[in-house]
Amino acid sequence: MPSNAVSITQDLIRCPSVTPVEGGALATLEKLLGDAGFAVSRVTFRDEDTPDVENLFATIGSGKPHFVFAGHTDVVPAGAASDWSQGPFDGNIKDGVLYGRGAVDMKGGVAAFAAAALDFVEEFSAGFGGTISFLITGDEEGPAVNGTVKLLEWATGQGHTFDACIVGEPTNPEKLGDAIKVGRRGSLSGIVTVSGIQGHAAYPHLADNPIPGLTRLLAALDVLELDLGNERFQPSNLEIVNLDVGNPAFNVIPARAEARFNIRFNDEWSLESLKSKILETLQAVNLGDLELDVAFKRDASESFLTKDDKLIETLGSAVKAETGRSPELSTGGGTSDARFIKNYCPVVEFGLVGQTMHKVDECVSIEDLDRLATIYKRFLVSYFAKDSGAG
Repeated sequence: MPSNAVSITQDLIRCPSVTPVEGGALATLEKLLGDAGFAVSRVTFRDEDTPDVENLFATIGSGKPHFVFAGHTDVVPAGAASDWSQGPFDGNIKDGVLYGRGAVDMKGGVAAFAAAALDFVEEFSAGFGGTISFLITGDEEGPAVNGTVKLLEWATGQGHTFDACIVGEPTNPEKLGDAIKVGRRGSLSGIVTVSGIQGHAAYPHLADNPIPGLTRLLAALDVLELDLGNERFQPSNLEIVNLDVGNPAFNVIPARAEARFNIRFNDEWSLESLKSKILETLQAVNLGDLELDVAFKRDASESFLTKDDKLIETLGSAVKAETGRSPELSTGGGTSDARFIKNYCPVVEFGLVGQTMHKVDECVSIEDLDRLATIYKRFLVSYFAKDSGAG
């Protein structure tokens, strides 16, 4: 018979919750947690030009410390089901491995911390001296507008204040216990548009081609060395990710040319100082009569580094006790919803091995799922030990 962590993961995988569709995943958690005594709220948020998104907040206990498990039940599209060896939403187990979209990113993580919390609450049913909450969104893989950022605002508006948080993202590159994310680089995206004069390719004197101007701008960005990194973070990097002139014809000089870029930056920069550097670099390029426009996307995020010793050391000890590994304290990789949570309380990330996330045949070993649930349970026992005597 599957363990609690495994069966919950299967139930969640069987919910086709491709962003922004809830797909039954939050309903599954609502019943599971509600039956165990959690107070559960389902909250839908709306915003202009983005889809409505359902979210879940669940809480049990009272007083301090108030600890939060955070995660998402939405997943990226599975692609063609025929490409999978097991159905992407079937939750099948084969040779000790559970397959399905979201197995590691991050329905498996959500299931593991749900199983851990349920076990912990049952064991210390007389009280554990604090509060445990779940902050679950359906918008992490999408625009991240109607998810965690608004759910945090809603929860604090209900009077909740948080002391620490673990996000169950798949942080381990090779084996369970490799790494705890204690920070993230920031992310800044932008669009560079050069406008000229459209014309016939045979009469260039009657036009002003924006493409050479754009290539000069991109060359300036490409050679820009932002920093060398530091003991906490790897170097910042700028990547040009898209070029478009909207012109399929061979005999037309286009009216405008556009490029998109993304920067992952460390704590040598703030968003404002980085924006100033990019504008200064681009405005230094001679474009003649061509017009330059630079627009920064609104989903930018600052870098952050968590320094909460209790949170980090308690989780690190739980990981080592279960895996025998002392996890690296990492700041690598992309962004996550931790970028929003860090404005409310110290936050770290620890979950499954991420090698198959977003891939065909995304999967997780049954052993890793159960060990992750055990790690989370060990963490809870130690974290609340001072108040509950749980140790």
